[in-house]
Amino acid sequence: MKLMLKRIIFICAIILISHISIHVYAKETAFSNSPKLNDGEKWRIGYYEGGPYINYKNSLIGTIQGLMELGWIERAEIPNPEPEKEESTPIWEWLVTKSKSKYILFLKDGHYSADWDKKVRIKMMTGLIKRLNAKKDIDFIIGMGTWAGKDLANNKHKTPTIICSTSDAVGAGIIKSPDDSGFDHIHAQVDPYRHVRQIHIFHDYIEFKRLGMLYEDTEDGRSYAALEKVKKVAKERKFKIVKCFTKSDGVKPEVATASVKKCLKKLAKQKVDAIYITEQGGVSAKTICDHVKIINDNRIPSFSQSGQAEVERGLLMSIAKPGYKYVGLFQAKTMAKAFNGAKLRQLEQVHESPPKIAINLQTAEKIEWDVPVEILGIADAIFTEIKECK
Repeated sequence: MKLMLKRIIFICAIILISHISIHVYAKETAFSNSPKLNDGEKWRIGYYEGGPYINYKNSLIGTIQGLMELGWIERAEIPNPEPEKEESTPIWEWLVTKSKSKYILFLKDGHYSADWDKKVRIKMMTGLIKRLNAKKDIDFIIGMGTWAGKDLANNKHKTPTIICSTSDAVGAGIIKSPDDSGFDHIHAQVDPYRHVRQIHIFHDYIEFKRLGMLYEDTEDGRSYAALEKVKKVAKERKFKIVKCFTKSDGVKPEVATASVKKCLKKLAKQKVDAIYITEQGGVSAKTICDHVKIINDNRIPSFSQSGQAEVERGLLMSIAKPGYKYVGLFQAKTMAKAFNGAKLRQLEQVHESPPKIAINLQTAEKIEWDVPVEILGIADAIFTEIKECK
């Protein structure tokens, strides 16, 4: 009887897995990636971001490289002479004036950035929505980040839109779930367990009891920090989250940076065992070295939510990113399928990054942390020195 029950369970599991596999495969193969015109005209592309951010620029570059690989744009070297600069405007200007395509047109006046100003954001989105509905001269929008997702994932317009580079698109209320955006014209790439994997890896090696977290105590700030997911891991692994609130969106960069420094000093005085540096306005390629000095001078193990670029500049560890090639190609394929007739809601949104580790050995030495031998065997990005900020 037990053997029969096991066989029935096994068969049901196979049927369920097969159903899921067929469903995902159907999503990926039902529509072509091949280049085609929009009823004889080029597809007109727009872009919207909450403000300059290095991940947005890199995600845009990765998506363009993906479109090149698929044949939608002629292959060319995308100029990025100052890779640490956060502005996406130079990339867009190159796309408008220098890129060559028989199928895609990047609109000269199609680049929108709210510059992290809440008043500009409201005015800009009012104008953009009006343009989408009245002029209808944009066929597709690339949206970057949580602000873009919240502003565009709605029924105020029907223009196909992909939302890229969000920390938690579901938690932020941008999409309904990883399996359903909730809108036919909206798609948001998600990696549902990325932040859970991060905290698991960090805790596996540091075994902290008190984890310092600094973030803006707003709906967006908690979303950037993936707070709810960290809370779940804290409950599971029985460690305490020690919070400190910063300023991020809608304030001057120097105000945001100063709030991060203040929080880092406060968390150090509170004797936290480790610090999780989350994505926010006060943490950037320009400011990270000042933050690193505070953390390392207090000998606190640190983890970067953003990725290995901050590890290279002195945070202890993170999940290494395989560049933006793979997620960029995923986003490019999503665009291609939409151009070939797919509703964005039909397409797979989940694209997971591999759980690869980045570690800085000079930081480990500075904070007097003995690096386990096994971590060196599985780390994909090992930095032997701390890179200075320019």
